[in-house]
Amino acid sequence: MKRLCSAILLGTIAVLPLTGCGGPGTEFDGTNTTSVGDGTTLKVYNWGEYTGENLLQNFEEEYHCTVIEETFDSNEMMYTKLEAGDQYDVLVPSDYMIQRLLNEDMLQPLDYGIIGNIDLLQEDCSGLPYDPENEYSIPYFWGSVGIVYVKDKVDRTALEQKGWEILRDPQYKDRIYMYDSERDSFMIALKSLGYSMNTDNKAELYEAYDWLVEQRELVSPIYVTDEVIDNMLNENKDLGVMYSGDAAYVLAENDNLGYYEPQQGTNIWSDAMVIPKNAANPDLANEFINYVLTYEASQDNTETVGYTSSNAEVFRDESSEGGMFYQNEAYIPRSGYDKDEVFEDNTTIRQLLSDLWIKVKAG
Repeated sequence: MKRLCSAILLGTIAVLPLTGCGGPGTEFDGTNTTSVGDGTTLKVYNWGEYTGENLLQNFEEEYHCTVIEETFDSNEMMYTKLEAGDQYDVLVPSDYMIQRLLNEDMLQPLDYGIIGNIDLLQEDCSGLPYDPENEYSIPYFWGSVGIVYVKDKVDRTALEQKGWEILRDPQYKDRIYMYDSERDSFMIALKSLGYSMNTDNKAELYEAYDWLVEQRELVSPIYVTDEVIDNMLNENKDLGVMYSGDAAYVLAENDNLGYYEPQQGTNIWSDAMVIPKNAANPDLANEFINYVLTYEASQDNTETVGYTSSNAEVFRDESSEGGMFYQNEAYIPRSGYDKDEVFEDNTTIRQLLSDLWIKVKAG
């Protein structure tokens, strides 16, 4: 899940050259060193604006190598390039896409002889359904989907009573942002109807489709992506569906905004680091994953980007008194609630959801 922070955009490809990596047999300085052969460059494929300000440069300096980071704006875009044979050492896809990559045998197991920092992982990020043993993936960021609202325009009690249904309340006609994503939008409709967001029951999916069509007719929502961040920050609408990391950012900048996860349940998501089977430098890739888990790197990531850290100590410090996200209700996703779910990849409904979402927006 990517966010557009207030920093200057880095562009599609960020190349951060320092010194070349050592030759064959060279060991890299770090917590867990290993021979990485003749690898000189690490290629990382990540969401745009999803990397700490100093993370890549610090890794280069510590491991004497060059990092090339390319960015994508959807899991599907990442998948298309990987399927076409493009070669990367580390990817950061979302949960359901990791499940798809595993099902298609496109990932290699992690090397826990190198990744000793697994013990630093936040408990909520460990043993997720798509990779219960963390054999192939280590969470990078995690969070939820919820509603950002303008406090003096939306009554919190009404929000708690209605949950997702408030997004169909006619009093907010032309005052609502919906995220332009079939997965998230159908999740909202299905949860509001009392169904699992992973249902493959076509009757339930068509009922959710009707819910979204009726929403469009009742309130004329604006379908947006990253622009929701600045628009909600400036209170251009009263309600907006947002990822928790984006919400944490806008709440930190505007005290008149709140964040709410409806009791009907929501999506608890994670984006995780994986190594594709065709990686050129898997040892260095494992070193990078191990490095990202360190306190320094994880803190840099979360403070730059605003999303919830997968490092347990960083998570605790940032959300405690004195931390950057102290009392920021969007920074701490709800944990252990039985109506919350993780997305699963489902080939039988993938195209159906895409087709129905086009019809919803087309009217």
